[in-house]
Amino acid sequence: QVQLVESGGGYVQTGGSLGLACFASGRALSEYPIGWFRRPPGKKREFVSAISKSGMTTVYADSVKGRFIISRNNANNTAYLQMNDLRSEDTAVYYCAASGVHIPEWESEFEYHWWGQGTQVTVSS
Repeated sequence: QVQLVESGGGYVQTGGSLGLACFASGRALSEYPIGWFRRPPGKKREFVSAISKSGMTTVYADSVKGRFIISRNNANNTAYLQMNDLRSEDTAVYYCAASGVHIPEWESEFEYHWWGQGTQVTVSS
């Protein structure tokens, strides 16, 4: 099965940018649709963005549309989430996840079967 490891989290000021990476091992990243989710402090985990196996389809939560960009490089077994114009409400632990479904219900965490350990993103004003 695939193992996922996120990197790139940290502290950033409001309006700043951060890039997250999700590296896959054990199986080829190209076998899986990939989603990014986040868990804000004291709240439930929520959908952020997702990308199809080929990268041709991308989906975004309304809250990040126009600010975040999801991408993937299957040759490098890595998916990315570029986060721009960050706001305090973007503060959360960010997780990448792989789905075993060819075309999952993108926003449902139950469609994703393998998860990374998460990386903290803190946006301060």
